[in-house]
Amino acid sequence: MIDLLLEYGLFLAKVVTIVVAALFIIITIANVGERRRHHDEDGDIEVMRLNERFEHFANTLRMTVLDRNALKAYFKTQKEKDKKAAKEPKEDNKKRIYVLNFNGDMRASATENLRQEITAILSIANKDIDEVVLNLESPGGMVHGYGLASSQLARIRQHNLPLTICVDKVAASGGYMMACLANTIIAAPFAIIGSIGVVAQLPNFHRLLDKWDIDYEVLTAGEYKRTLTVFGENTDAGRQKFIADLEDTHSLFKEFVTDYRPQLDIEKVATGEHWYGKQALALNLVDKLMTSDEYLLTASQTADIFAVRFIHKQNFMQKVGLTASSTLDNVLLKWWERLTHKPRF
Repeated sequence: MIDLLLEYGLFLAKVVTIVVAALFIIITIANVGERRRHHDEDGDIEVMRLNERFEHFANTLRMTVLDRNALKAYFKTQKEKDKKAAKEPKEDNKKRIYVLNFNGDMRASATENLRQEITAILSIANKDIDEVVLNLESPGGMVHGYGLASSQLARIRQHNLPLTICVDKVAASGGYMMACLANTIIAAPFAIIGSIGVVAQLPNFHRLLDKWDIDYEVLTAGEYKRTLTVFGENTDAGRQKFIADLEDTHSLFKEFVTDYRPQLDIEKVATGEHWYGKQALALNLVDKLMTSDEYLLTASQTADIFAVRFIHKQNFMQKVGLTASSTLDNVLLKWWERLTHKPRF
């Protein structure tokens, strides 16, 4: 009887696995095309006033830790302040801080939302008193992806709107390329900063194929259309050209960082190394040591703070499909990056 139950359990597990896998593939295929066609079309800006959120959290804690009389006295005093403030003319020139979040993956895919958010902010921001704060977390990734993300942040600088970038965990390589656009870079003491370098790697299966008498041909038009390949025989000339291309990309990276942070000793910090926040401060890679929470909480005493986020409108099937296809994309991308030689920050 026990053996029968075990066999039935194994059979049921196999059936469930097959069904889940089939649904995963069907949903992914059905939604990838939909995502490509409607990626930009449907969406809206969501805005949250963080001052009210901070105040709500504080009041929740007060109601727990203060005794009844102290709590009553606090709310009475606060009510009187609110009445007095309501009678006074509202300040039209009060500072506003617009907060954005960028959580970077290999392709810097959050750039799509970032550009929409920046466009919305630039349409109303007052460059004389307002500020943009970007909470940035990224270990870097593809050169062209982070190049575009940095170009979006450059729009803020071009409008002479102060830009502060906060790094709580990591802004390395392409992430630091974005961070260097800030007027002020704020980092947590143990945030990972720097890694100003370029890397590319790929396996080569030519000797394995040769062992089994399998030919692999790469046909190109143009001397350097393909320098290194995964399956073909790589040459010293192709290898030297590929390294030269990496050096050119590194030079562009260094020039970009120097343009926005001329105070850096670029040859000292552009070795591909990374540093923790305190070390990065000594090297002028960042300007202050502080968490984003502390910076925004302090700023909320004198400014109105608004978190701005662009959200794509999706139905249920699109949400499920996007989750599935995104997971598949990431798996395939990581696999492909191990087989290709595309340079990345």
